Amino acid sequence: MRENERPFRGDRDKDYTRVNRRIRVPEVRVIDDEGQQIGVLPTEQAVKLAMEKGLDLVEISPNAKPPVCKIIDFGKFKYQKKKKEHAAKQKQTVIQLKEIKFTPKTEEHDYQFKVKHIERFIEEGNKAKVTVKFKGRELSHKELGETILTRIKEDLQSLIDVEQNTKMEGRNMTMVLIPKVKKD
Repeated sequence: MRENERPFRGDRDKDYTRVNRRIRVPEVRVIDDEGQQIGVLPTEQAVKLAMEKGLDLVEISPNAKPPVCKIIDFGKFKYQKKKKEHAAKQKQTVIQLKEIKFTPKTEEHDYQFKVKHIERFIEEGNKAKVTVKFKGRELSHKELGETILTRIKEDLQSLIDVEQNTKMEGRNMTMVLIPKVKKD
């Protein structure tokens, strides 16, 4: 086994790329190191061709019929693949779910303060879960919780869309808000 080949792990290793003698199909479509298509060759002949050039036969597209293999330096191939994955990872945005809790007796100043937090979370592109927590006998006055959630919807209607409407979960009444989709 050459130094840049890994032991075979089969289906358990999703990132596994077959190289040289690990390619077990009878025929492969071969692309040379300059990007020119050589054609369909028996696997053994393709591996010999790669070895003569001092490079590796790397399976690029295993699901094609016949599989597509390229004659390249495997170490360089792994480096470029890792670089692409890193670049793709940097471009993706992570949306978080932030939770703000109210009670049916939340005072006006606290309400305004918490609404500003919700507004900030939404402007950052995150989701906001608004929870009204009921304690003891407050549970018999669910309309107070619904009033708070309705008021939040009205106060932030220019910024938000409701992903999940008002819903009771035990002693909590929740609603999930998302940023409004901008139409260009």
